Amino acid sequence: MKPYADHFSRVAPAYANCRPGYPDELFTYLAGLLDRHELAWDCAAGSGQATLPLARRFQRVLATDASPQMLDQAPRHPKIEYRVATAERSGLSSGTADLVVVAQALHWLDLDRFYPEAARVLVPGGILAVWTYGNQYLDDPAIDRLLQRFYTDVVGPYWPGERRHVESGYRTLSFPFPELEPESFAMKEQWDLSQLLGYLRTWSATQRFRETHGRDPVEQLGREIELVWGSPTSPRTIRWPLSLRVGRRPPATPGT
Repeated sequence: MKPYADHFSRVAPAYANCRPGYPDELFTYLAGLLDRHELAWDCAAGSGQATLPLARRFQRVLATDASPQMLDQAPRHPKIEYRVATAERSGLSSGTADLVVVAQALHWLDLDRFYPEAARVLVPGGILAVWTYGNQYLDDPAIDRLLQRFYTDVVGPYWPGERRHVESGYRTLSFPFPELEPESFAMKEQWDLSQLLGYLRTWSATQRFRETHGRDPVEQLGREIELVWGSPTSPRTIRWPLSLRVGRRPPATPGT
């Protein structure tokens, strides 16, 4: 069994405040693949970046995460139930979920145990959707080069091995159901420099660098970016293309 890798509990408030939001169109697309919208399971929900948009489209949402600290930061809503639980043991009854999503977390899961759990809880014809995002892109190549150097050379040695799955857009991971050809989506934010630096501090590699060296590597990067950013309080457009995989649980066959 793959052990639970807790990379974010210690920075749960920062994660909730500094991570980008997913595009609303993504959830409209996923809901449009289904005729029934009674229950969605947001697995490894973290601080709820995907949970609230699901609540706008489903009658109920179960959001689970192994970290209570992360769930404490998630937004409250009458349609949402938060539960401390692993991906492999949701606590849901069999054949009850219309949609199961895993947002930016599939690479942390024990897929040999999670996929059977997803198949168990999904209704026949239900949807499993997983997505990830890698490096961000700005409207300035000079800033992008600084960020790429930071990602590769400064904190690069401190990325967990699972990061390779993010870089490949989850294409090297197995998938349990026949896949659909999804639409393309990207996250987009208008952030000033402090917001961008706050996001970089939530990276697992940044945390491991700080723990190893006793200093924050983002401070030096911030000084370098400020030279080409302009006014630090001026917002810039930042984009993260999403890599999305979507599959439908096969309908039940007669007699099963």
